[in-house]
Amino acid sequence: MPTLAPYRVLVTGSRDTHDPRPVNAALDERLARLQPGQRLLIVHGACQDRWGRLRGVDAHADAWGRRAKAAGHPVDVERHPAEEHGPWPACGPIRNRHMVKRGADEALAFIGPCTSTRCPKPEPHPSHGASGCADMAEQAGIPTQRRYL
Repeated sequence: MPTLAPYRVLVTGSRDTHDPRPVNAALDERLARLQPGQRLLIVHGACQDRWGRLRGVDAHADAWGRRAKAAGHPVDVERHPAEEHGPWPACGPIRNRHMVKRGADEALAFIGPCTSTRCPKPEPHPSHGASGCADMAEQAGIPTQRRYL
C-alpha cells in the first residue's frame, strides 16, 4: 500500500480559551475521517505563558494530540513557538505566516473575544492573532473553519 501524506490540520485560536471541548471534538472528527494508513498532523503555535506552559487553544490541541498518540492513534504534533520567529510583538504574526506557508489540508480557528489590555479597539471584537492567522490561511487557499467561542 502506498504511503499517504499526513493530513495536516493547522490549529489556531485564542490564548485565553479554557474549555477544551470544541478543540477536542473537532480533532476527534478529523481523526475519524483519516484514510487507512494516514496520519493526522496537528500544527499549532505553541503559545506559552510566562512560565513556559502552553496555554489556550494551543494547549488543548497539544494535549489532545499527546493523548491520542499515547492511545496508539496515528497522530503527531508540530509545534511552532513564536519566540523562534523574532522579537515580541512581531513574532506572533511572523510565526503564523510561517505555519501557513508550510501548508495544511485544513485550518481550524477557535476565536474568542479580544482580551488584550493594549488593544485600543472598542469591545467586543475577536482576538487578533487567531483571526489574523485564519485570514492568512484563507488567503493561501487553505480551507478554514472559524468557530467563535
